[in-house]
Amino acid sequence: MAPLSEALTDAPGSLGTVRNAVLLLRLLAEGPAYQQLTDLADRSGLSLATVHRLLRSLVLADLVEQDPRSSRYGLGAELTRLSHRYLARLPILGAVAPYLTQVREGVGGTVQVELLVGTAIVGMDRVDGFNADPYRNSHHWRPALLEVGGRLLGARCPDERWKLLLAEVDEATRELADAEREHWAGAPWLSMISDIPGTAAEVAVPLVDGHGTALAALVAHLPSREGADPVAERLEASVAHLTRAAMAAGRTLGHG
Repeated sequence: MAPLSEALTDAPGSLGTVRNAVLLLRLLAEGPAYQQLTDLADRSGLSLATVHRLLRSLVLADLVEQDPRSSRYGLGAELTRLSHRYLARLPILGAVAPYLTQVREGVGGTVQVELLVGTAIVGMDRVDGFNADPYRNSHHWRPALLEVGGRLLGARCPDERWKLLLAEVDEATRELADAEREHWAGAPWLSMISDIPGTAAEVAVPLVDGHGTALAALVAHLPSREGADPVAERLEASVAHLTRAAMAAGRTLGHG
């Protein structure tokens, strides 16, 4: 997001102040956990004085914290409370939660609920498979078109948002996405198989509300088995488990 002019930013209570504060929060969410004031000013395009003033206000609101030893800035703990409140209000998470463990049992791997947030696909809830990596990233986010759930949801977006999704990935992925968008948008499920030996295959189905809108993706990570092809032996069964859970959650939303 490009910063607004310094004149608009300096106007008390202006939209520019809010937008640039959000820009700083986004920059703090990227890169190292704590960042220098001068680096944030350079990356945002704002003046040092403006960035300092905004950061001080965000620190007072506990949205940003300042390391007393290095004086660098990082995201604050208040964001955790706000995010938990947001997640608690999402009907889709409550609707699908009762089925996650059952799906995990059926597919034999980790199952995750993913949402499209901006241009990223974000893991919002999950139940780990029995052989899951102990060093997992439970709330991961990546550019949407690099993930099977993101492709499933992103292809269903309006053209303007699709262009933003394309801008976040490399040229090869952009070419693939443009060529496959129509297929992805209409697919009842998608899979992604890595060429790396021992890497889990992934399969996703959309979680659709009563109006036919895909609100999230239900994704299963299928760990490889010794001497077995996860696609040939398990993909069809996994899609069936995921689809049943997605349909049950959709019915719950339809009665909400």
